[in-house]
Amino acid sequence: METLFDQSLIDTNRRRALAGEPADFLLDVVARELAERLSVIERRFERAVELHGHTGAAARAIAATGKVDGMERVESDARFSASGEALTVSPLETVPLEPQSVNLIVSPLALHLTNDTPGVFVQIRRALKPDGLFLAAIPGSGTLQELREVLLAAESEVTGGASPRVIPFPDVRDVGALLQRGGFALPVTDRETYTVRYDSIFPLMKDLRAMGMANPLAGRSRRPLTRGVLLRAAELYAERFSDPDGRIRASFSVIYVSGWAPHESQQKPLKPGSATMRLADALKQGGGT
Repeated sequence: METLFDQSLIDTNRRRALAGEPADFLLDVVARELAERLSVIERRFERAVELHGHTGAAARAIAATGKVDGMERVESDARFSASGEALTVSPLETVPLEPQSVNLIVSPLALHLTNDTPGVFVQIRRALKPDGLFLAAIPGSGTLQELREVLLAAESEVTGGASPRVIPFPDVRDVGALLQRGGFALPVTDRETYTVRYDSIFPLMKDLRAMGMANPLAGRSRRPLTRGVLLRAAELYAERFSDPDGRIRASFSVIYVSGWAPHESQQKPLKPGSATMRLADALKQGGGT
């Protein structure tokens, strides 16, 4: 398995973000969206778990729906807990739950940082009771595409070479394939893109650090970007991705995921050959010539 992300650095980035001035707006948006999606499901969930939700915003939003009897949190460090809150400590790529032990698992903005993402999906499905639900929000392709483009262009122009400064994000089809590979029934994926505007590239990069999203690539360049590269990147960003008022745009594309642990009560696709009408007859009835 290729080690794409430095897990130790991810933990450091997340702890540093928690200790500083937070930038929680994306987590808050995702928490509300996940709660809304859960609220339309006509059932209750006895035991629910939030996996690595950083601030716990998703756990609080899910609990507020009244759809769960108990809400638990799993985090990589005990310092992520609120005052008096019980927390299970576990690495980002480990799901510390017994097989078939929970009814609902929620993952907000964490699964894009796992090296063995297929393995984590399998762990989640195994932890769910039959007919248990998995909900996730995963940053997808298109996220920070503007920043990626201008940093690569500026570093190439100024130094004659460039290294990745923004991590790769999965495509919605890749995430759908992971759900199927993980053994989930009734998999659903869709994508929402949120545009955030800034005065320049510098408050954007400050927010990314405050979100724990500083570059965690294992193969990253150890040399920080020079002032010259950053100033040129700021110029390129303003030229290519600014609105008439001069403010720049930053895109965050979030893939929303749902999948169920298999259960005999769930709808099943029809077996090949079980249709009661031939396709040709259906086309004729539909007005085909």
